[in-house]
Amino acid sequence: MIAISRETMARLDRFVEFLLPYAQRTNLIARSTIPQIWTRHIADSLQLVELAADAKCWVDLGSGAGFPGIVIACAIADRAGTAVHLVESTGKKATFLREAVNHLQLPVTVHPVRIEDFVKNSHPRPDVVTARALAPLDQLLELAHPLLKSGAIGLFPKGQDVEGELTRASKCWNIDATLVPSKTSPEGRIVVVRGLQRRSRKS
Repeated sequence: MIAISRETMARLDRFVEFLLPYAQRTNLIARSTIPQIWTRHIADSLQLVELAADAKCWVDLGSGAGFPGIVIACAIADRAGTAVHLVESTGKKATFLREAVNHLQLPVTVHPVRIEDFVKNSHPRPDVVTARALAPLDQLLELAHPLLKSGAIGLFPKGQDVEGELTRASKCWNIDATLVPSKTSPEGRIVVVRGLQRRSRKS
């Protein structure tokens, strides 16, 4: 488990206690992953905080059950001026996220809209953009580009096909990215995007 404060652990304990009854009766997370929730979901999300330790404003796209967005909020809740924005268009998931945020009293805003609508309308200027298990990298970069071009970094956990996803994405994008080994999955990598420009059609 990644080193965290006692206060963060207490919030995460409360989040898991809140989530599990939902997970048992809905498809918020795959039921097969429930026994490994602390490694498969919590620790996997927490490792992103270490990659942007000073970031205050986070935007999580396609937040689902709150991974990584709510976990990140649990970790940074005690820092002054922090804010986490969760973008989730599925009504039931957005409702769950709101209830979890209220239960835990986290510095989080839930946006129950499509990502495309969130990024083209008024939104906070993030330091970090995250997305976990949302879409292939080329599609994900298309969604995140309006946020990344303002200077945010992208933190996108990926699996064993990450090299192939980067190759496909590079056909449309000039990507300044590094791959960081996952601490929770031997084949996993986190794609850290620090610069993104659309390739010209002529190239």
